[in-house]
Amino acid sequence: MLERINQLETQAREALQQVKDSAALEQFRIRYLGAKGALKDLMGLMKDVPADQKRSFGQKANALKQALNEAFEAAKDSLNDSRSQASSLKAQLDLTEPPLPPRLGRRHIITQTMDELAEVFGRMGFDLVTGPELEDERHNFEALNIPPQHPARDPLDNYYLATAAPGRDVSASASSGGGLRMLRSQTSTVQIRVMEKTQPPLRVVSMGRVYRPDEHDATHYSMFHQIEGLYVDRGVSLVDLNTTLLQFAQAVFGPQTQVKLVPSYFPFTEPSAEMYVRIDLGKGMQWMELGGCGMVDPAVFEAVGYDPEVWTGFAFGLGIERIAMRRHNITDIRWLFENDVRFLRRF
Repeated sequence: MLERINQLETQAREALQQVKDSAALEQFRIRYLGAKGALKDLMGLMKDVPADQKRSFGQKANALKQALNEAFEAAKDSLNDSRSQASSLKAQLDLTEPPLPPRLGRRHIITQTMDELAEVFGRMGFDLVTGPELEDERHNFEALNIPPQHPARDPLDNYYLATAAPGRDVSASASSGGGLRMLRSQTSTVQIRVMEKTQPPLRVVSMGRVYRPDEHDATHYSMFHQIEGLYVDRGVSLVDLNTTLLQFAQAVFGPQTQVKLVPSYFPFTEPSAEMYVRIDLGKGMQWMELGGCGMVDPAVFEAVGYDPEVWTGFAFGLGIERIAMRRHNITDIRWLFENDVRFLRRF
């Protein structure tokens, strides 16, 4: 009788190993653990067991019942886990669902804006040129008709490189035209470099970083981006400048955008003006300044070897951050450089 218990255990465990799904597991339960199963039949044999073996038979039969119940529950849990994992995998790979967008990197909003501006001016016939961010005083000031004593050359308003010998007075050298190296404070330096190497007529735009030691706040940053435009030819007038800026503004901000030029002063243009566009700033239509512009000063032409009696031209410089912020309702320039992924994903 004890041998029959061993045989039943071996048979039951082999049967359990063949179980692959819930239906087969239920058949196993009915066959071995059910009310009419093999274990119930085994316990019914107790009456035929010799008296001296009844105790051993009962203990072993109960141990087998407990072991098979535990094995059954373990197999049940395993099937449930497998079913849960399969269901989860099916949900992840459900081809009837729209695909999730890949979480890849993307262009920064400043780069996107620069690409759009290059495309706009490219349609108007402007070539894209570049220049170095590390400049000298000639290209950043002197050739742009900014004299040595001009306030714009103050060391407190520029990033000069301390390449002088120890003890040298950097501020004195800067103000006296000592030729110090500096981080460019404007992209107007590129127009000088282009005119030095290119004979007119020419029509170019340049974009890039410029540097000024401004205190950081919602509208100021010590590094920002500008777009500089230059057009030189015979008979260029303010009408050409106004038309170019109007076409630019309407392409960027919409066909209803209005433009006005307000008289101002810049050393490298004469006459000079500030460019304003009329757009919706969240409180209705308002005028917003985008940058400076004007007719190229004859002194600038003379500095690069152009004859101002033959050639005329206009130039403009616009803030790229200001354009991006107004187009995308960004209220703080610092957000553009903090690299917060939550902000960058908006664009």
